[in-house]
Amino acid sequence: MHDAGFGGLAAGRPVIAGRAHAARRAVAAVAAAVLLAGCAPGTAERADGGGSSAPPAGAATTSPSGDAAPPVEAATPGTPRTLVGGLSVPWAIAFLPGGDALVTERDSARLLRVTPSGEASQVGVIENVSASGEGGLLGVAVSPRFDQDHYVFVYYSAATENRIVRYRYEDGLTDPVTILSGIPRGGIHNGGRLAFGPDGYLYATTGETGERPLAQALGTLGGKILRMTVDGKMAPGNPFENVIWSFGHRNVQGIAWDPAGRMYASEFGQSTYDEINLIKKGKNYGWPDVEGSGGGDAYVDPLLTWSTSEASPSGVAYAKGSLWVAALRGTRLWQVPLTDDGRAGKPIARYKGEYGRLRAVATAPDGSALYVGTSNKDGRGSPANTDDRILVIPLS
Repeated sequence: MHDAGFGGLAAGRPVIAGRAHAARRAVAAVAAAVLLAGCAPGTAERADGGGSSAPPAGAATTSPSGDAAPPVEAATPGTPRTLVGGLSVPWAIAFLPGGDALVTERDSARLLRVTPSGEASQVGVIENVSASGEGGLLGVAVSPRFDQDHYVFVYYSAATENRIVRYRYEDGLTDPVTILSGIPRGGIHNGGRLAFGPDGYLYATTGETGERPLAQALGTLGGKILRMTVDGKMAPGNPFENVIWSFGHRNVQGIAWDPAGRMYASEFGQSTYDEINLIKKGKNYGWPDVEGSGGGDAYVDPLLTWSTSEASPSGVAYAKGSLWVAALRGTRLWQVPLTDDGRAGKPIARYKGEYGRLRAVATAPDGSALYVGTSNKDGRGSPANTDDRILVIPLS
């Protein structure tokens, strides 16, 4: 199995940018020491959808920066139906060209195939997965050229690191190739989302494992959004001559693009604000120096924040003019209408408390429905008899 190592981080070149250059070099040194010490997660960190302190009450708010977004006419979701039940912590959903869905199970390490009629079969069990804490088999992505290359990609937690592995999928999974290794792994905050962008490159989200300095250190892959080729190499146009696309992230578990190619990401806050961010090349999103808005010119303010009790946002999808955000602790599906210029309208809470913790969300290939996965068997929910399950939500 080929191992791409530390993801093409530039050797012998300065990679830390911005006005706080010297300070970030110091942070990078701290992060390196943290890595050598083993990246044990900090006990004060809020776990994935857990909540360690009481957040402020109140509705979701858009960022105070800029003009308020005008009212947006929102699509209307229909009544959810259960496509398949009896799953165990379905973490991610990606579609094959024919319309079948690939679904990862975090704790079992199984990759499943689910047809539009709800027939589920096991594609395979991913080797070397170490499922503990918030780690396990996480993201899955299907090559946009699947008809030619038959590539499927998974993101998983091994014993001491997170990895991205490429498989060839025809009659079964074959030819595993580790395209990226050395992503920090912890009991919490492993990131894990994979998706191909409209530019044809593979994006991955990582967490800082509870070790805050990693998010600002450009010598590590923790607390970042990454952009790479199908071989795990730096994609052309990356800002730091490595696979890093943006940094200053705490724990990103959802990414999506609108028809204009704008990229959005969900992010878990510490104890006050969860976020939706508009992701731009090379930008710093502030963690751990800033939670929410107000970081000044050095950092990018979020488009939208929630109190942590209302969200703990994981998967994100775009469909019919809105972002759809799966909420774990918030036990609802957030609909965030977008304006034509990419600003966030007033969020709408859908299905509050009806299906428990929601983790995965993906748009059906024809755009007519959402596939949403529950996460009630992850140790923090109250499973129903049919959990965990994949819901299909029609859109009009």
